[in-house]
Amino acid sequence: MTNSIYSDLAQVTYHRIYVDSHGDSHFDVVTVEQSLIQAAPPAAPFYVSEDGPAVKYRFYTFEPGWIGELHPAPTRQFLALMSGAVEMETTDGTVRRLTPGDLILLEDTSGKGHVTRNIGDGFCTFFVVPVPSD
Repeated sequence: MTNSIYSDLAQVTYHRIYVDSHGDSHFDVVTVEQSLIQAAPPAAPFYVSEDGPAVKYRFYTFEPGWIGELHPAPTRQFLALMSGAVEMETTDGTVRRLTPGDLILLEDTSGKGHVTRNIGDGFCTFFVVPVPSD
């Protein structure tokens, strides 16, 4: 493998929805750095980021055709899409399509919020981890 492949492994990116001072929501992309460390001896080294706070988790499952009209997030939370296909739209008109494996941090707990749509033919399921505010 080349060094560029290793440097790609040392970073994880995810989507983020945040709210501005006018209450409008926007998308951002966040990059988290990882380091190659011996984290679980005697297993071989692997890439690890710094710890972030989390104390509980839940699952969200949306029926086919489900639309979450414009709403703020109920709490600051990470959502990892496990199955299905979802579109999320911010008030600036940006739409992102999420597929299994995509991760998003919802921070728009105030303001106008965002719209979520199950755009697949079946149920979609998120693994959700509420996280405290920074």
